[in-house]
Amino acid sequence: MIAVLGEWMKRRDFVVAGGATVAWPLVAGAQQPAVPVIGVLLGMSESNPEHRSFFDAFIEELTRLGWKDGRTARIEQRWANADSTRRGAFTTELVALRPDVILSSSTPVTAALHRETSTIPIVFTLVSDPVGAGFVASLPRPSGNITGFSESDPALGGKWLSLLREAVPGLKRVATMFNPDTAPGHGRFFMPSFEAAARSLAIEPVALPVRSDAEMEAGIAALGRERGGLVIGDDIFMAVHYRTAISATARNNVPAIAFMPQFGKDGGLMAYNSVITDQFRGAAGYVGRILHGGKPSDLPVQMPAKFSMIINLKTAKAFGLNISPELLATADEVIE
Repeated sequence: MIAVLGEWMKRRDFVVAGGATVAWPLVAGAQQPAVPVIGVLLGMSESNPEHRSFFDAFIEELTRLGWKDGRTARIEQRWANADSTRRGAFTTELVALRPDVILSSSTPVTAALHRETSTIPIVFTLVSDPVGAGFVASLPRPSGNITGFSESDPALGGKWLSLLREAVPGLKRVATMFNPDTAPGHGRFFMPSFEAAARSLAIEPVALPVRSDAEMEAGIAALGRERGGLVIGDDIFMAVHYRTAISATARNNVPAIAFMPQFGKDGGLMAYNSVITDQFRGAAGYVGRILHGGKPSDLPVQMPAKFSMIINLKTAKAFGLNISPELLATADEVIE
């Protein structure tokens, strides 16, 4: 710990008095602090317990690595809540602090930081297509000031649809819902695999872009009238507004699968995605390596290794569905 702090003592001013070296105390706000500053800009909602748990995992791992907020580091955290105004203001605010490294979550947040700085190291999480978004040159060699942990891959579009069809064999029409302003590739990232799976399953695929709770409710109501199903792919807007989707699918009897675990836990039919806490713990490791002198360009982008599925049997029964024992056996968590 002494060695860690010693590296950062260069930020203090020293004078020699009577043959002894004296460290003058810093004047508040006049100089950089004596410990590294870690900026955090999350696209999620601070009031959501699941979203808080991701951040908590990051802090726990940082602490385990020796970077404790208020002692060996200073953490400046901001939550954008999937709001473009807050995201823009917090991006400018954090970059102006000149932190030693920034943790970001979601494609829109990372894009905002990318536009604002090309020098401050950035470690991202919850980004599906870092190459397509222009954040990195390639996964093994990021070649810039940004690296991180990718949440998913394009094939998940088909995986979500296949799992939903296995739970609801009679489905003939399924929509994928996303906000084109915040979804990876403006909603196109998962579409090829979603449409390919739909063709193989004789399902009519539908793209359902939405930008508000009202549009979400209207789209789900239309699916209910058509006896269709719903896939909610990786999208920070949908992650923040997932409760609207849960209530609308329940009212309109629309079976749905979503990428966010909380969807299945709080009343949606199914959820399937990579284990997000693993990303945040990994990101803490990358932040630590950068604080020790590592460069983002030397840290390859990591792809998810573990996935988790949640099935809500209570919701299935409300929809009159009988989930097969085979599918239940593959679930990591069953809500009864």
